[in-house]
Amino acid sequence: MPSNKPPLNLIMISKKDKDLLYRKALLLALITIIYNIIEGIVSVYLGVEDNTIALAGFGLDSFVETISGIGIFHMIKKAQKSRGKEIDHFEKTALKVTGIAFYLLATGLIFGSAINLYMRNQPETTLWGIIISLISLMVMWLLIHYKLKVGKRLNSQAIIADANCSKACMILSLILLVSSLLHESFGLGDIDSIGAFAIALWSFKEGKEAFRKTYGIPCKCEQ
Repeated sequence: MPSNKPPLNLIMISKKDKDLLYRKALLLALITIIYNIIEGIVSVYLGVEDNTIALAGFGLDSFVETISGIGIFHMIKKAQKSRGKEIDHFEKTALKVTGIAFYLLATGLIFGSAINLYMRNQPETTLWGIIISLISLMVMWLLIHYKLKVGKRLNSQAIIADANCSKACMILSLILLVSSLLHESFGLGDIDSIGAFAIALWSFKEGKEAFRKTYGIPCKCEQ
């Protein structure tokens, strides 16, 4: 027999429960920011130490994601205070800075990858790339899971969209994992630069999405 219960996101939520859910959403956004900062520092340091441009590029991408995360944190705070759904000046500025940073990162990685391929530079090891990407995949999966859970309970498209677009981090982690595994397992020297090039293309896509949002065009992952 079909259930007569209304969908979970249509059940009335008390003000106390709603406040608790928004606090959880803010905590998840804060964890995302802190994690990206730590991941960025560790990845860039180890990437430079081991001469792996893919890991260093992954770390720089984490710093750009931090800027985006700050914008998301602000957006949730605004939603919590019920100040409307308009994209305000702070959010537009954060999105533009994020977009420019992604473009700069993509450009730097493309040139760096091309130079490495031309000079046949190879990383000393990509073991740290494997470890960091596996940790990132696990952390991002958990964050996406709980963001979606909170977003659906609040029926908040903004929080749900944030969770869906966070999947980009998982894709970058997969790119890093595959390129690091191939190099460490088979000694394919050029695969690290190819992995960095793939990260650059994805960063360019993310930059484009950031600028789309400044004009109120939803991210493709929201559609």
